[in-house]
Amino acid sequence: MSRIEAVVSDFGGVLTTPLLEAFTAVQTAHGIPLEALGEAMVRATERNGGVQPLFELEKGEISERAFVAQLNAGLTDVLGRPVELDGFGEAFFAALRPNDELFAFMRQLHGRGYRMAILTNNVREWEPLWRAMLPIDEIFELVVDSAFVGMRKPDPAIYQLLLERLGLPAGAAVFLDDLEINCDAASALGMRAVHFRDNAQAIGELERLLDGAAEMPSSAG
Repeated sequence: MSRIEAVVSDFGGVLTTPLLEAFTAVQTAHGIPLEALGEAMVRATERNGGVQPLFELEKGEISERAFVAQLNAGLTDVLGRPVELDGFGEAFFAALRPNDELFAFMRQLHGRGYRMAILTNNVREWEPLWRAMLPIDEIFELVVDSAFVGMRKPDPAIYQLLLERLGLPAGAAVFLDDLEINCDAASALGMRAVHFRDNAQAIGELERLLDGAAEMPSSAG
């Protein structure tokens, strides 16, 4: 087993409060029933030839404005009344809060000499919003943002790009994400992965992995 040199974290739902809470807040503010947003996304995907507009948005293939227009059309179909989700990104991020406890742990890992990176499925227009939430550049040397590289998790190519930019083999990195499918993709490439559920669980699992790898210097060559 290789020595772990880099810790890679997802952003939304890991370094922030859960994304579902933010989606719920946006829906509540616009008087949209909880199940309607999911159904609207299904309608928008059908209209888009079976391709999810959210995936296109996260790969930078369409703008936030184009995505919201498709979502509005889907919601109008589902609810039977005109819907306008103006300022979607701003409203979404207004409902998110930083995960200060986990960020403090990441800062501690940086201080212990680990290289730190973020791998996020995100939106080009939202970069100023999410970067304003936390002092990202103080501890993370690398950010790979799906919207700027034209690929998204769980596509293996985005993990490979991350590793290339770090200049590390897969076994030298551990990845933290709140979606199991994204963790599975990292593991399939040889990265170690922790599925984030809550702070205590994630910090505990990361510490055990880091301590275990540090105790095996002969395996690192």
